[in-house]
Amino acid sequence: MTTTFITGANKSLGYETARRLIEAGHTVLLGARDPERGRAAADALGARFVQIDVTDDASVAAAAADIAAHEGAIDVLINNAGVFGPHLPADQLTAADASAVFEVNVVGIVRVTHAFLPLLRKSASPVIVNVSSGMGSFAATHDTGRVEGRAVAPLYTASKAAVTMLTTQYAKSWPDVKVNAADPGYTATDFNGHSGPQTVTEGTDAIVELATIGADGPTGTLRDRHGVLGW
Repeated sequence: MTTTFITGANKSLGYETARRLIEAGHTVLLGARDPERGRAAADALGARFVQIDVTDDASVAAAAADIAAHEGAIDVLINNAGVFGPHLPADQLTAADASAVFEVNVVGIVRVTHAFLPLLRKSASPVIVNVSSGMGSFAATHDTGRVEGRAVAPLYTASKAAVTMLTTQYAKSWPDVKVNAADPGYTATDFNGHSGPQTVTEGTDAIVELATIGADGPTGTLRDRHGVLGW
């Protein structure tokens, strides 16, 4: 039985990823910051709730210790928790705004991955999936034929570019762990007022694909639901 831990999984992409992986036979540990919402989501899906705030060292350490005590190991870590940041013109964005976005989207991944790597290394085939975005792809954001090429969101895009680079560097550093980044695509979620043309199920296709790869699967890639995405 594959044991999978997902951060930010009480709603949207994280919740749908949890639902699909449970359906595929995974034991899912549903991570969320808010205990009430997280527990309700886990109960609805048949997952186990683990409280975690990816911006807090003590919370992350406690989550890892909880899983070490109960499951002993995990096979898949999905770093899904993320924020968009303030919807403001570029000239109104502040250093505090940048710190808040990067603290969740980038530093949070480093914090969680560092704490959970010992649990992953107990697996015969450890996998990490970092939820990135095509909005962090230089190729996509310079293609005006794509929605990413027409959007302007300096902090979010910069943070997701960092997530993808972090993914490739982790993949080079740890040959024993499959580390990939997933681009959900423009999906109807709370991030965009449910304006995206993709369903939440379509938005989780790449995440689920990368979470279910075998020992011969890829590492160091950025993928969307159609395949490998250019950097």
